[in-house]
Amino acid sequence: MSAQPATGPTPVEFAGAGGVRIAGDRSGDLSGPPVVLLHGGGQTRQSWRRTAEGLADAGWCAYTVDLRGHGDSGWPDDGDYRAEAFAGDVAAVASSLPSPPVLIGASLGGVTSLLAVGELGAAARGLVLVDVAPRIEQAGTDRITSFMLARAEEGFASLEEAADAIAAYNPHRPRPADLSGLGKNLRRRPDGRWRWHWDPRFMRGPSGGTDETRMSLVDPERLESAARAVRAPILLVRGRQSDLLSEEGARLFLAVVPDASYADVAGAGHMIAGDRNDAFNDAILPWLEALAER
Repeated sequence: MSAQPATGPTPVEFAGAGGVRIAGDRSGDLSGPPVVLLHGGGQTRQSWRRTAEGLADAGWCAYTVDLRGHGDSGWPDDGDYRAEAFAGDVAAVASSLPSPPVLIGASLGGVTSLLAVGELGAAARGLVLVDVAPRIEQAGTDRITSFMLARAEEGFASLEEAADAIAAYNPHRPRPADLSGLGKNLRRRPDGRWRWHWDPRFMRGPSGGTDETRMSLVDPERLESAARAVRAPILLVRGRQSDLLSEEGARLFLAVVPDASYADVAGAGHMIAGDRNDAFNDAILPWLEALAER
């Protein structure tokens, strides 16, 4: 596929399941094949900014979206953040595009993309699962949950304090000198404190203290069943230092879906695109190029 002059990002909006507003950006030429990038839990579409630029430069029309309850997307009135609600949003976005897109999903975005295609029958040209598979490590999920809940209510006095907390959680990633990007993942509230820009009900459940959200996202039998039902090509990308997806978990997935491709990115943890963006792009672009030529 020949590269096209990149354009964007241009703000876009979609109607998700139940009419929830899904905010996003589009980068690249509209004539290029579409690819939708879906972030992990607690993140926003900004986590895909450099990847989207690379895809647009390579001729793709890249859509980055905020999942429900995250970033600039709507918060559902009923606080529904179960896997099927997220998957319904992904299916709605995919069906609104001119042709079936490639879905690239990290963690939460990967789980819900897998369910959208394998369980809801959403049309997709291909599926890239980024550091997530049906069987993941409990210790890794516990560490992520603890980090997200630790300052969910209290927030941070400054962006510098938030950056320190992230650096302690993710020590192998250099602490950024420019914190303007971090400011897009938090919002300054009327009391002057910075809080994560996601609905607290995403972690705590609509009635508080419940775990229906997380339990719906970590059901290995359900996810394996969805994976077996996917007919589109799949690429699994793992961060070699990930504490969420182990090498064993990746191999178990490849046993379930033997035709899937696999890339192991050295020097990256769970946040592969942020840890080693160039290496991540190098891992996915040849696969996408081959897919575009089919």
